[in-house]
Amino acid sequence: MLIKVLLPLAIPKSYTYSVPEDLQSQIVFGIRVEIPLRRKLYSGIVVSLDAEPDELVNPKSIISIIDAQPIITPTQLKLWKWIASYYCCTLGEVMNIAIPSGLKLHSETRISPTLALEAHLQHIVDDDEFMIAEALTNNAEISIDELRSILGKNSVYPKIKSLLDQRLISISEHLLEKYKPKTQDFFRFSESYRIKETSIDYAFELTQRSEKQTSTLLAMLSLSPKMEWVDKSDLYKKCSADSTVMRALVKKNILEKEHFEVSRLKEVGDGDYRLPPMSKHQEAAYKAIKDFFDEDKNVLLFGVTGSGKTRIYTEIIQEVLANGQQVLFLLPEIALTTQLVQRLSKTFGSEVGVYHSRLNPQSRVELFQSALGEKSIFIGARSSIFLPFKNLGLIVVDEEHDPSYKQSDPAPRYQGRDTALLLSKLTNSKVILGSATPSMETYLNGKEGKLGVVNLIHRYGEATLPDIEIIDLKDMYAKNKMRSMFSLPLLTAMKATLEAGEQILLFQNRRGYSPTLQCTVCSWTGECPNCDVSLTTHQYHSELRCHYCGYKHTIPKTCPACGNDKLVKLGFGTEKIEDELRRYLKDAKVARLDYDTAKTRNQFESIIYDFEHHHTDVLIGTQMITKGLDFDNIGLVGVLLADKIMNFPDFRANERAFQLFTQVAGRAGRRKKKGKVMIQTFNPQHDVIQETLRLDYKKFYTRELSEREQFLYPPFFRQITLTIKHKSQEKAQAVAQFIAQRLTDVLGKRVIGPATPSIARIRNQYIQLVSIKMEKDRTAIAKIKQLVHAVKSEVHQQKNNSTVRININVDP
Repeated sequence: MLIKVLLPLAIPKSYTYSVPEDLQSQIVFGIRVEIPLRRKLYSGIVVSLDAEPDELVNPKSIISIIDAQPIITPTQLKLWKWIASYYCCTLGEVMNIAIPSGLKLHSETRISPTLALEAHLQHIVDDDEFMIAEALTNNAEISIDELRSILGKNSVYPKIKSLLDQRLISISEHLLEKYKPKTQDFFRFSESYRIKETSIDYAFELTQRSEKQTSTLLAMLSLSPKMEWVDKSDLYKKCSADSTVMRALVKKNILEKEHFEVSRLKEVGDGDYRLPPMSKHQEAAYKAIKDFFDEDKNVLLFGVTGSGKTRIYTEIIQEVLANGQQVLFLLPEIALTTQLVQRLSKTFGSEVGVYHSRLNPQSRVELFQSALGEKSIFIGARSSIFLPFKNLGLIVVDEEHDPSYKQSDPAPRYQGRDTALLLSKLTNSKVILGSATPSMETYLNGKEGKLGVVNLIHRYGEATLPDIEIIDLKDMYAKNKMRSMFSLPLLTAMKATLEAGEQILLFQNRRGYSPTLQCTVCSWTGECPNCDVSLTTHQYHSELRCHYCGYKHTIPKTCPACGNDKLVKLGFGTEKIEDELRRYLKDAKVARLDYDTAKTRNQFESIIYDFEHHHTDVLIGTQMITKGLDFDNIGLVGVLLADKIMNFPDFRANERAFQLFTQVAGRAGRRKKKGKVMIQTFNPQHDVIQETLRLDYKKFYTRELSEREQFLYPPFFRQITLTIKHKSQEKAQAVAQFIAQRLTDVLGKRVIGPATPSIARIRNQYIQLVSIKMEKDRTAIAKIKQLVHAVKSEVHQQKNNSTVRININVDP
């Protein structure tokens, strides 16, 4: 019997293995098997039971079967194959990100003593080798990591080779099991007490000398009628029991103890919350979505900020669950799950599961497996699209425009929104794409009738859209109306907002204190030694930091070049805004939300909780504050410098800017009182600024789509970008030139480049870009992708090119 086994490695295809006769009856699609590969052991997934024999290949045999039941479905494999084909990567790379790390097993090298070791122990001269030998006399096996710890050094392989050559040790591979089910101690009364053969009074006599044992017995009596086995943690909460007390009660034959598997997944709500009634606008939108679903169309819910899209989602989710189907609710950021989980768990209780990359590996495995079982609603970032759903009925892609849905590294560089649409075809489920500022691709699909479009132009209840005011920074500087980075009109508005008992949101899409440290005498600037960027000043830590490679250096007191002490911090980030704001609004409680202050989920939730419960007056943040968060008391939103976002060298810059400004403006006035938005800019007449001012969605999309079509950019054309990286600038440029020429020979003017990006070196890797624009023709695109693969393969087959990295990014 020959089978195909897929491994989570960047290899072109699955491997063929034979199955021993005694295991053949247990082999089914989707289970993991233990297999040998290149002197290592791995766990792979069976993806075919009828592999064709190849005369040139002598297949190895699988070693064992790991799972009793499949861990993936045939639908998942179809999705993986589509992603690998469309996004120009290998199937193994897709598997690598699709499966939780706890289910991807590989072997560990372990060292064992031979029979000759003990006899030769005293003849070993080398100190390190003697320490290894001595350790092996006390242990049957030692891992490489344990060996490094014993010797206190990383380089251990020369010593291992020497001992191998002397035939004093042997080496073997053992598959590491990463996931272990969680077990918990449970207790119940022993049989004589359960059948009333022995009076409970006798148990109290046995424990009368121990107050703790007596209180534990009382707790057991109150809990045992409700459950056959009492969870240790429930018992500990009810009394002052500990492991010593429990051991004593078991020893006295009063209680019995047993280990049971328990879930690591926390219950997130009780599910008894009654939803408020929908408004007439929400009712109309809900009916329109249902009508489009009846026509077998997916839907764009184009709803302004604060219109109550989540309420409509919830109504449709209830119907899907009533039909016995599952729901996937996608969000662009892990951070956004907090508020949404709180809302949905009020209604759906334990049916809700939250899946994202920051879960610990063990919980991630359990949640992954629960998609085949008990959970019905899954909330998560883009990676949750890979869950093994048994009966998916609805996918909600909230904030579908957000760039976070696009994976950048590693491969596959997939777009979560587009993958969700493909998954809906495979599972015959429906999709709702929700946004106040849809992406150009989604807007055009709606315009062309590929999606049903449902507009929700009114905010929920009595809330109204905010007033927007544009502040001309050139004018403010000329009239001496700037106080640090705040214009006087903005400062005045902030003071008035605080006096009215309302909160303020300030947006600046740059963290740190200032982006550049410069000497005023010789013009020296602090630059990263590994990247072609200036180091950002982080005042709180007294460090210069690179936001690309993580390099850190203490802030110098004098110029490293000329020794002068006249160093100035140019520009401003969120940390400096926080610092300056304390000078101008001395009584205000100020907080900051960016990657520096919210690295963990708990930190993020703490900052959001304080702002939500009005413990914070002013919240300063990067784009984290623009994404779907809902606060009821924001009177003012300030954008401190709009220009950098609009001037970013990217064909999507205007789209991103309009989305960011509109989204951050949407945080204001989400309840009864009208909010205000103030945008500071040096270019108030810029098209995006004027369209944001009037909230003129139609004009923005019409103008932007016209420009994209004129210059042959998405969504009218498809695009592939090849990123070439190498530690040698000359090598990167030469390879990029070769690739561009090879592609141009076939594709002509469709090829752009090679070009050097604005940041030409990151982590000591020089970067070159080659782009291809393609007509929206499936056959032509497929041929171009084949050509790209062929050229990439040709490069790597050339001498001295094995270390050149070529990343293929489809739909960048």
